[in-house]
Formats: sequence, C-alpha cells, structure tokens
Amino acid sequence: MSAAVIGRLLLGGLFLLAGLDKFGGLEGLAGYIASRGLPLPGVLAPAIAVFEVIAGLALIAGWQARWSALALAAFTLLATVLFHNYWAMPAEQQMVQQLMFMKNLAIVGGLLMVAALGAGPASVDARRASQRLAAA
Repeated sequence: MSAAVIGRLLLGGLFLLAGLDKFGGLEGLAGYIASRGLPLPGVLAPAIAVFEVIAGLALIAGWQARWSALALAAFTLLATVLFHNYWAMPAEQQMVQQLMFMKNLAIVGGLLMVAALGAGPASVDARRASQRLAAA
C-alpha cells in the first residue's frame, strides 16, 4: 500500500471517528460552540458531526479527495483558530492549547498535500481517471 493511501486513510479516519464521537455528545458540543459566541449552536453541532463523517468517508474512499481535503483543511483551520487560540487562554491552559493548535496545523498540512497531489492509487478518483483514459 502506498504512503499516499496510508496518509489518506489516517487523515480520513481521524475525521470519521471524530464525527461519530460528536454524535454521542451533541449537547456538550453545542454548549462549547455557544461558549465561543458562535450562532446557532444547536444547528452547528449536528452539522459539524455530519460534515466530519461524510468528508472523512470521502477522503478514506478517495472520492473527490482534493475537494474533501480542501474542505476539511478549511474546517480544521477555522476550528483551530476559534477553539485553540492559546494566546488568549489562561496561563495554565496555554501549553496544552498550543500543542492542539500545532497538531491541527500539521493536520491541515497533510490535508493540503492530499489537495495538491490527489488521492493516489487505490481510490475512487484513480479508478475514475483510468476509466476515462480507457474510454478516450
């Protein structure tokens, strides 16, 4: 299995599991969203969970991988700035929040690599591309 496929599976799996986990705690997630002053936390919480599951599955399958990766990168970057703004946290929280911030930036970097290079082999995108070439 290629490194591109393994990377795609690991990144997609992260979002799939995070989204599924959010379904078990939508009220808590809505409360956390509300604590940051964001509008419609009762709508955003399930929407985020659904988004993470669908985009994670798309990335795992390698279906529209570039778009899935870009959407997840934008989502992760936004969530990182909104929820892990370590510079505005109390001193006792700054170290952990900075680690979370940097981890998320690394995930954004991996997603941008998928967006730039595509799904790689063993993907729906690769299968579709080979079918288009065969039909041409």
